[in-house]
Amino acid sequence: MVEVPPIPTQPDAWRVFRIMDELVAGFEALATTPSAVAFFGSSRAGPDDPAYALAEKTGRVLAENGFAVLTGGGPGLMEAANKGAMEAGGLSIGLNIDLPQEQAPNPYLGRLLNFRYFFVRKVMFVKYSVGFVIAPGGFGTLDELFEATTLIQTRRTAPFPVILLGARYWQGLLDWLRDVAVVQGAVTADEVAILRVADTPEEVLALLRAARPGR
Repeated sequence: MVEVPPIPTQPDAWRVFRIMDELVAGFEALATTPSAVAFFGSSRAGPDDPAYALAEKTGRVLAENGFAVLTGGGPGLMEAANKGAMEAGGLSIGLNIDLPQEQAPNPYLGRLLNFRYFFVRKVMFVKYSVGFVIAPGGFGTLDELFEATTLIQTRRTAPFPVILLGARYWQGLLDWLRDVAVVQGAVTADEVAILRVADTPEEVLALLRAARPGR
């Protein structure tokens, strides 16, 4: 006799089905995506910000070399990377998140997926990306940075390049990690070395190719 599981009676139990729906929809939509590079950065940077031009050029170079560009789908540096990829004829994808301030997707997306849950969206970034490029950004960008680093550190995912774009912006964080966190034993020098630094799209491309010989 087959036992039928009980029907959930609590709102939290029903939420599981919504989470499953997002996971299945994401897997189905991205399953055939070619090699993608996830690009993260500030949603607040405008076109007059030098980081915007760098993000746009990076998206263009990635697309010209056969990579899909995967961002959070929002404005700022995400928009810039998507713009560069789309104008180069590449696949430009946005994984947008529902926020109280109603983050609108940028207009440079060939494919758009909307998510309610941050953690489901993170699963998609990690599963379907061959590398992360981390441009200057705030708490959300740092969240994605350290999520990726922790997964690699704990061997919960195969290693992949985590590239900090813009040495000047990230130098203070790297100095703190090496001079404080490593010295106090919170992390090791090898773990800090997971983070690589690039100042140009060409350096980003070289780091991605070094991790994937023959690409």
